[in-house]
Amino acid sequence: MSDRNISRRDLLAASGAIGAIAASGTLGQAVAGAAPRVDADVIVIGHGLAGLVATSELAAAGRKVLLLDQEPEASLGGQAFWSLGGLFFVNSQEQRTAGIKDSLELARADWFNTAGFDRGVNDPLGEDHWAAKWAEAYLNFAAGEKRDWLYGLGVRWVPIVGWAERGGQLADGPGNSVPRFHMTLGTGPGVMEPFEKKTREGVRDGKVTFKFRHQVDGLITSNGAVTGVRGSLLEPSSAARGTPSSRTKVGDFELYAPMVIVTSGGIGANHDLVRRNWPARLGPAPQRLVTGVPAHVDGRMLAITELAGGRLVNRDRMWHYTEGMINHTPIWPDHGIRVLAAPSSLWLDARGKRFPNPGIPSLDTLGTLELIGKSGYDYSWFVLNKKIIDKEFVLSGSEQNPEITAKNLIAYLAMRLLNSTPPPVKAFMDKGVDFVIKNNLPDLVAGMNALTGQNLINLDDLRRQITVRDQQTDNPFTKDVQVMGIRNSLAYSGDSLARTASLHKLLDPGSGPLIAIRMNILTRKTLGGLQTDLQGRVLNANGQPIRGLYAAGEVAGFGGGGVHGYRALEGTFLGGCLFSGRAAGRAAAAESA
Repeated sequence: MSDRNISRRDLLAASGAIGAIAASGTLGQAVAGAAPRVDADVIVIGHGLAGLVATSELAAAGRKVLLLDQEPEASLGGQAFWSLGGLFFVNSQEQRTAGIKDSLELARADWFNTAGFDRGVNDPLGEDHWAAKWAEAYLNFAAGEKRDWLYGLGVRWVPIVGWAERGGQLADGPGNSVPRFHMTLGTGPGVMEPFEKKTREGVRDGKVTFKFRHQVDGLITSNGAVTGVRGSLLEPSSAARGTPSSRTKVGDFELYAPMVIVTSGGIGANHDLVRRNWPARLGPAPQRLVTGVPAHVDGRMLAITELAGGRLVNRDRMWHYTEGMINHTPIWPDHGIRVLAAPSSLWLDARGKRFPNPGIPSLDTLGTLELIGKSGYDYSWFVLNKKIIDKEFVLSGSEQNPEITAKNLIAYLAMRLLNSTPPPVKAFMDKGVDFVIKNNLPDLVAGMNALTGQNLINLDDLRRQITVRDQQTDNPFTKDVQVMGIRNSLAYSGDSLARTASLHKLLDPGSGPLIAIRMNILTRKTLGGLQTDLQGRVLNANGQPIRGLYAAGEVAGFGGGGVHGYRALEGTFLGGCLFSGRAAGRAAAAESA
């Protein structure tokens, strides 16, 4: 229990500004004797995907909305803009076309086996009580109206369904039993596009007002209800999307509304807060991390909302990737890019020892994170060859997938089907500091040791491990679980066509050169957060809704304070923002009627 009971003081340490306001004794209190004032029907804090969805729902219902964010307009859409745009559907048209047999029952079993809810599911005050209810609701959404709703808004998907988080363990273990990862045409920007359009139409119609550079420092309460926000006006900023913007204060503000929806995201760019919440079950908190989200993803509103009475749960649950490469052309500080690899690369710890199951690419992110954490080092290695990188490497992010982001499906499919090196991958091969590319194994090992400055990799031992693995490719009765996984992957037409190299020997001269990639731990998502009921209302320590306060998106654990439990099935983060943002927007619109 101790690893998840982080004190308020710990959270406040994430922001000196919050501490200063708290010390003044004014945070969260209405000004005595002030005349009642209403500036809008609803205030939405955070202009990421969940905030845009909630705002578009409110505007469609005729409500007047103030949409606040500490960033300039250039960063409208938040993290969603940078995402690959993957969405989780159950029994979709794309799955059926590919011959994938899926069902709500199978998806529910996969979700709950993966989530591992174990914190008071049946206790109304349990940390997982509302999370499990949100999981049931989201699964029904993903198997029901989700695709038709988005399709009606103009969203489309790549016809090849991806197979993420495959599990690789027993049938009742974590992972997707079938492919469910649907990449959006337009990537992340394609997902947010219809909701940005609706929000801007709300601005045109006088229903929505953007309040950029408004940094919320406190929630105003009166008689136990949230009635507004106060904070700092930041100086105008010309910072490009994703780059850090100034925090220079030029004024103060107070804004009032009978309802406030918090949609401010998680903690992924705040490494101190990540380490403070790091669970012991994953090994020691890494000293070295790379960052998968812009610098503004700082977790401030979690502490601020907790000070106003909101209950934070599942603080120790988070989702960080194990296949992070340092960006050769960074946009934000410590910018890392995640590799979405298929199962052929050999995965080694820092000493060059092959990981046991589930340390195989594409199987189990958190399972592999635990293996790395307990190895004594905070990085690992992929060893592969050019044949594998050409076929299997997809880099996460809209900017790393220009053909799909531009909705040029023909160009994307041509590149994947022709097995040519994708230009973004080639750029990392040429300029990435984590890459070693050599024509033979002795030179590769020498390069790996030179990169880290430590002689941890033994040539003879690595040659032995690769040779034993390569011998299994000729054996139809293999006992090597990775070789089994490659064959299983090739049995799926989508992987065989576009995502998995044919089974071959790593040391095959015709498949070279050899490649080693230092893989870093990449921060990304907060799986815990503000506990909410199915309407998105923030609950207090007694499990009761705080009047006038809602939350959606990552700040609410994508619903209920942790809809994913301990680990996610992928394609469920944007979907969680869509679902929880819609729920909170509709509930606030109904309440304000």
